[in-house]
Amino acid sequence: MENPSSDVGHEETEVRSDSETDIAGFHLEDPTPGTEQVIYLWEEGKMPAPRTYSESADYFDPPDFRPSMEYYPANPEIPVKGAVMLCAGGAFMFRGNQGDTYPTAEKLTELGYQCFVVQYRLRPYTQEEGALDLARAVRYVRYYAEEYGIDEKDIAVVGYSAGGILCGEQVLNWKGTTSPTLLDENYVPDSLDGISADAAAIGHIYSFYGRLSVGSTDVEKFRSSSLPPTFYAYGTEDPFYRQFMANADAVREAGVSVEEHCYDGQPHGFGAGNADSNWVPEFDRWLTDIYENN
Repeated sequence: MENPSSDVGHEETEVRSDSETDIAGFHLEDPTPGTEQVIYLWEEGKMPAPRTYSESADYFDPPDFRPSMEYYPANPEIPVKGAVMLCAGGAFMFRGNQGDTYPTAEKLTELGYQCFVVQYRLRPYTQEEGALDLARAVRYVRYYAEEYGIDEKDIAVVGYSAGGILCGEQVLNWKGTTSPTLLDENYVPDSLDGISADAAAIGHIYSFYGRLSVGSTDVEKFRSSSLPPTFYAYGTEDPFYRQFMANADAVREAGVSVEEHCYDGQPHGFGAGNADSNWVPEFDRWLTDIYENN
């Protein structure tokens, strides 16, 4: 896939916040519905919460890495159902797109979804910075919902392993119009920050709400966070098997709608699924119902 051109995309000016403070317009690539595209999520030099890379560390991304998302268009021969944002796993040290997101996007686009693979920040960054990237991606798709042929509410976030933890961080703590300034007081908001980053649904594919290797069972946090409907898919041979179950039980206890699929004999990392972990059709059925009733 080619990188986007440097031409300035959609621009807004004179947008004001509730405090009547001027907010700068955003300058990102215009969408190309129906054609694959790479979209950088932050203007060059304006990414919030930048970090210094250690010269002695071996990082997956170079110091000049810019978070982005790759757009894969829905099958043009069937009605568009909505959008799905995909975040690969990799322990926040790498992004396993080849096994996770790319095969899933291939399946979901054929089912009528506009798919976006989010290339979020990794080590030395934390899941919070990665969640800012995902929130920014959701805002962009919501802003351009009409161009993508979707209802602005019909956006789901789906993550695998660490990517699912990232999605959980985003829907718990970086939803709505929560500002990146909470993490970086020097960040200058633009008009895209005023767009909601809410998701209609979240998919935890061998993942959970929590942090790396530690699933949360904080029912009160889940209850107070107004979580969207949550989908789980995991296997009994996964080392985090019992954590997935406990996490799903706590989310359910908090009053959140939960769909849970446990695949006998399946290990961690089955990606888009196989004959014994064919979760994508179940997810499609579940998400279609959510979007139709959104």
